[in-house]
Parts: sequence; structure tokens; C-alpha cells
Amino acid sequence: MSTDAIVMLRDDHKEIRRLFREVRALGPDATTARGKLAEQILEALTVHTYIENEVMYPRMRELVPDVDSEILESYEEHHVADLLGTELAVMPPDAEHFAAKLTVLMENVEHHIEEEEGEWFPTVREALGRNTLQEIGQEMLEAREKAPRHPAQPGALKKAVDALLG
Repeated sequence: MSTDAIVMLRDDHKEIRRLFREVRALGPDATTARGKLAEQILEALTVHTYIENEVMYPRMRELVPDVDSEILESYEEHHVADLLGTELAVMPPDAEHFAAKLTVLMENVEHHIEEEEGEWFPTVREALGRNTLQEIGQEMLEAREKAPRHPAQPGALKKAVDALLG
């Protein structure tokens, strides 16, 4: 496994997109399967946004000021995903709004991924180079070990509070 920070984030994105495809392949009455996939999505997103917020984004703001506005937008996109994720985590999969809320979450995350991969990952790679990205990737691996796995865990809730308080 690569410790290049961008490669690691792209790998997370691939897994998240795979889960989204599985959800979209379900029929309208597959509430149990949709609920189980939603749990997997929420865990993947909780871990992913944690390592980005705690490691990648602060380092990018420090080392690549050209992407600062994109990073600030990414924090806000994470905040929206966190709110939707928290709502989904406490909602039964057969609730009237569950599928719609999950769809909105997936659309928001897909937009976020497209912006990261298309707009600022290339700038960051050019600015930092392989060694720095591997150092950051190592920090991300360490953060991943202690990352919350559920939107209602304290580390995940701290992200939401930090976003509200600025």
C-alpha cells in the first residue's frame, strides 16, 4: 500500500464510489440492504473526512496556500456530509426520507470528490512532490488508526462542532 497522501485519498474515493454504485443498484424495496450499505458508507466517510480534516487539510493550508479557498470549501462540504451522516445514522432505513437523504449525501460527496481530484490534487502534487506527500500519508495512516468509525462518536462530533464554531 502506498503512503502517498493523494494516492491514499483516491483509494478511499474509489471505495466510497463502489459503495455508492451498490446502493444505486438496489431496488426501491431493498431497505435492509440499503441500511447495511449506508452503515458502511457512513463508516468510510467518517474515517475519510477525519483524516482529511485532522491531517491533510491543515498541512495543505500550511504548505500550499494556493489551495486555501478550495480547502475551506472542502471543510464546509465535510460539514454538510457530517450532518447528513448523523441524521442517517439515527434514522431507520425504512423511514420515508432515508433513501432521499442518502441520495443527497452521495451527490454531495461525489461533487466533493470531483473537486478534490480535478481541481486541487494536481496543484498539491506539483507543489509538494513525492517525499512530502509520503510524510503526510504516514501521518494520515496514524490518524486513521484513531479515527472515529461512526458519525456519533466523539471525534466525529468534534468535527461538526469545530465547523459550527469556526
